[in-house]
Amino acid sequence: MCNLYTKFVSFLEICWKFSNGLVTDAGNFHRPGPVPRFSDLEIIALSMAAESEGIDSENWLFEAKLKECRSSIPHLISRRQFNDRRKKVGSLQEQIRSRMAMEMDGGEDYFCIDSKPIEVCRVARGKRCKMGKTGTFENAPDFGYCASQGIHFYGYKLHVLCGLSGVIHSYDLSKASVHDINYIKDIKHTYHDCSISVTKAILVLKCSLTSSRRQTSDLNVRTD
Repeated sequence: MCNLYTKFVSFLEICWKFSNGLVTDAGNFHRPGPVPRFSDLEIIALSMAAESEGIDSENWLFEAKLKECRSSIPHLISRRQFNDRRKKVGSLQEQIRSRMAMEMDGGEDYFCIDSKPIEVCRVARGKRCKMGKTGTFENAPDFGYCASQGIHFYGYKLHVLCGLSGVIHSYDLSKASVHDINYIKDIKHTYHDCSISVTKAILVLKCSLTSSRRQTSDLNVRTD
């Protein structure tokens, strides 16, 4: 049996387990119109199976890999339909991923934050590059420095929050010039009563409930 199909079936079972209350009995979003035969959960499962196999090309996925097991997936859609629908189920996939993370690592009290450079182009071409500059300034790429690799780069920075067991709980994409410590501002109200370790700093978030029942946060930073 095709290894990709085996993983597809396994991921589909996992998606059904963690999508309770999020989808219909057919495995689709609650929306009007005809019910697709290839469900939204199957879209997510196929996407996860492809990523686990290291397949980053939809053309390679549909023209080569899925030909081996096409008979096992009778309602398989085209590559264009898969690409369009995968974008629409992104929020559902994120909800399932969050539930999986809480199931695997729900009682974690210690987290760590790290980042990875996402290069858009070479540094020499950064000032001439127009990619990502058509929107707002906050979403535009910028120049940054990666201390672990000792390189300057132009693009974005991927921030990741994970527990001690390695389960990713949250992630975000920012300009390359944004430090990891600023990512705390976005997650400190979600991940409170815990310790978060950041490069060259240890941040302890302590949240308490005031008499007016408003949540406040005290942020203590100790540099190494």
